[in-house]
Amino acid sequence: MAGCGVFGGSSSDTEVKRTGPSARPPLWNRAPGSVAAVGDSITRGFDACVVLADCPEVSWSTGTDSKVRSLALRLLGAPAAKERSWNHAATGAKMSDLPGQLAQAAQNKPELVTIMVGANDACQDTAEQMTPVADFRTSFEASMRQLRAGAPKAQVYVSSVPDLKRLWSTGRGNPLGRQIWKLGICATMLGDSQDMSKQAQDRRNMVYERVVSYNNVLKDVCAKDLRCRYDGGAVFDFRFTGEQLSHWDWFHPSKDGQSMLAEIAYRNVTAVKPPT
Repeated sequence: MAGCGVFGGSSSDTEVKRTGPSARPPLWNRAPGSVAAVGDSITRGFDACVVLADCPEVSWSTGTDSKVRSLALRLLGAPAAKERSWNHAATGAKMSDLPGQLAQAAQNKPELVTIMVGANDACQDTAEQMTPVADFRTSFEASMRQLRAGAPKAQVYVSSVPDLKRLWSTGRGNPLGRQIWKLGICATMLGDSQDMSKQAQDRRNMVYERVVSYNNVLKDVCAKDLRCRYDGGAVFDFRFTGEQLSHWDWFHPSKDGQSMLAEIAYRNVTAVKPPT
């Protein structure tokens, strides 16, 4: 999978020429000095500490919990992370909410912005209510324009949307999880979790394909921005275990799951070359 049009390297590396007109891309700074996070409940640490509540201190991106070791902690260290990282994500957010979040993030003038959003666009009451792919693209393009208007030099790290079907497969064996899912969490994928009829499987496959399409949009739009780096599908491909899922809803990441997301992000942000 191609990178996002960003060439890795430290400040001492020579610039790499871009194909086409004599444009030269900026170098990817592998040690940014500040981090702003945007996105949804995953980045807010929802259900990671207590039931039905945000826990931003364990966020994979900007959290302060020493056991999770968020991206900000790994990049900046504890004292600096508290002063130079900001979490603008919101539980329940969809891609259409991202322009507003990025407008807020731009005010901090961050050197790095992390984006993880899209799960709620697929998690609806019915498959027909999922965000159309074209609308998802339009909102993401508008989001990037919004960011560039306020923070033209900010680097952007874009996480792929998790594989919701794999989360269903991992959590469906837990009796407590199945009961909680009946409350309506991501009904398009988790509803009637034990139903293996063709209709139910077709519905889950539709959600799976929509998430794949969303990730293709994230990759494509990111590739058009010289300061954007997509994770290459790393989060989508990651196989969450039961220990890495919240024991309150068996869907959102636990503290251990948040730590794994932080590790993936740190590895990709600090890599010399973009993920492939």
